[in-house]
Amino acid sequence: MAFEQTIRSEVECSGVGLHSGAAVRLRILPAPAGTGVVFRRTDLEGFEVPATGRNVAKVSYATSLMRKGVLISTTEHLLSAFIGMGVDNAYVDLDNLELPILDGSAQPFVEMILKAGVKRQRKKRVYMRIVKEVEVRDGDKYISVSPADGYSVSYAIDFKHPLIGKERFEVELMAQNEQGHPEMDGDFYRRDIASARTFGFLHEAEAMRKMGLIRGASEDNAIVLTPEGVKNGPLRYKDEFVRHKVLDLIGDLALLGHRILGRVVADRAGHAMHTALVSRLLKDESLWQATTSDDEEEEVSTAAVEARRGA
Repeated sequence: MAFEQTIRSEVECSGVGLHSGAAVRLRILPAPAGTGVVFRRTDLEGFEVPATGRNVAKVSYATSLMRKGVLISTTEHLLSAFIGMGVDNAYVDLDNLELPILDGSAQPFVEMILKAGVKRQRKKRVYMRIVKEVEVRDGDKYISVSPADGYSVSYAIDFKHPLIGKERFEVELMAQNEQGHPEMDGDFYRRDIASARTFGFLHEAEAMRKMGLIRGASEDNAIVLTPEGVKNGPLRYKDEFVRHKVLDLIGDLALLGHRILGRVVADRAGHAMHTALVSRLLKDESLWQATTSDDEEEEVSTAAVEARRGA
């Protein structure tokens, strides 16, 4: 797609936050070209929190944003759905601090976007083309991004559990179409990534609740793992665990404010390392170029990118 897109009509859902357990109503509304994704707290007079890396507040078991003390928690699944479905601009209204977890995947958000429809806008889409490799490492865990014509991900995980162990998932999320434009494969995203659910270990649940986490978790919104297997099976994919990590990664990298053109390789990374990579890229403009997808690829001014990211 060479042009930005938004949704055609308003859609909404309600549910509970995975970690807060708080009831929340969420609405997705169309937004003008160049807006990006902007969260609005309707319980706080519509206070706006743009979905950019500069607003990342805390990252542990979810990615949260904060602006002037106003929190938006667990953003990654919706942001992943927006990238997967080609939505660049949207207002997201919610009346509490955390997005609803729904079934623990991005699929309900995908269905909302399909119901609303997607509308092409007149503004050319700007991509963040990686020109230098950059890596974030923590011991033997790491994430890196290097130059590439499309957007591909190779993700590895390693959990000491009989159903998981070592898993790797490699995917070409965006490649050049016949016109030479980068294009996201929305069909692949819906079929092979969107339905992968978040997961947790039953023996860790009590300790996490004492930390103020997973208060809204249930067997309806997460894969629950016992020492022997899955308490609430069956799995949607044989390798659902690593696919969910890819889903999270797509959502976290959406905080760059633009789709990237590059190859991402991650090994046991997680939200903290995903957002650390976002921070590195935003702080060092020598690592990337902002470009449109015209046949003669034009370089876009840094000022235009900064305006889009709300810097």
